[in-house]
Amino acid sequence: MKAKFFAVLKIILPLSFGVFLIWLFYDALCEDQKQDLFVAFGKANYWWVGLALVFSFISHVSRAYRWRYLLDPLGHKVSFWNAYHALMIGYIVNLILPRAGEASRAGILSRTEKVPFQKGFGTILAERAVDVVMLAIVGLIMLTLQLDKIDLFRAKIDAFNAPGQGCGNTAIFSVLGSIVKWGIVLGFISGVLLFIFHKGFRSKIASFIKGLFEGVFAIFKTQSKLPFIGHTLLIWVMYILMFSVCFFALDSTRVLGIDAMLAGFVAGTIGIVLVQGGIGVYPAFVGLILTTYLAPEDYAGILPDALALGWIIWTSQTVLMIILGLISLGLNGKNVKFDTNEELAKP
Repeated sequence: MKAKFFAVLKIILPLSFGVFLIWLFYDALCEDQKQDLFVAFGKANYWWVGLALVFSFISHVSRAYRWRYLLDPLGHKVSFWNAYHALMIGYIVNLILPRAGEASRAGILSRTEKVPFQKGFGTILAERAVDVVMLAIVGLIMLTLQLDKIDLFRAKIDAFNAPGQGCGNTAIFSVLGSIVKWGIVLGFISGVLLFIFHKGFRSKIASFIKGLFEGVFAIFKTQSKLPFIGHTLLIWVMYILMFSVCFFALDSTRVLGIDAMLAGFVAGTIGIVLVQGGIGVYPAFVGLILTTYLAPEDYAGILPDALALGWIIWTSQTVLMIILGLISLGLNGKNVKFDTNEELAKP
């Protein structure tokens, strides 16, 4: 009876968490944003949206495979599914707690595959560095294709007042962000005091830093350099495709070319970096950029269809991420523990 209770609880808790996430993001929208969201859903051709989700799933699978190539030179033969589940759980943690997903991802793998937290976290930092380079390359290509629109882009972004600010229930995001920031500050102060007065702790810190650097430099030691590069290219091709095919979901945006697609892709990525989860800002940034292609230069504001496309892309990808993350959480939940202090204490 007790086993059945915990089995049911294991299903109910992730589902409840998913419902909470969806409500949290929806409640953070302004009333006009909510209306734009429903209008976008009514106008979309969902076949193209479904195809975009397939590309998105392929990118997640490829990222999990790529991660394993960095763990190999550290002496850890990680199973694909454990790497994949850790990745997807990290994504949904990141939706609420900024940058906590990377730590939780390394923490989960330390329990499923016995990979030391510091080494796993180091490989994640190496991945992030590679992705920054790839984003810079995509941005450079985008700018090369449309040097004549740079001033227009800048003018529109400067005049933009992000719609996620000052409307909707965004207080909970601020509270969660503050908890993370103060937790980091208090943890740092505690760490400094322990480092000064506790010899054993200094030894553990040195071991942690050594392991972290081993993880970061695993990118130069992997014997699977070509597969690593291949998966990196595949991930970013899938990112661009999952964004671009959604343009065919609306009659007004399907006529736009690769220059508009790349510009919108870069703008949306910047929106996610600026605001937690990209809530409100992602569709607005995408809409702003696409309006420069769909409307006269003196047009003020964002065209409804351009904003609608941003909402379609953001919502579909966020919901997919939540669903996949909850499935991984349900399958791998018994191993999930986000406190990294225990890992830090290991020699």
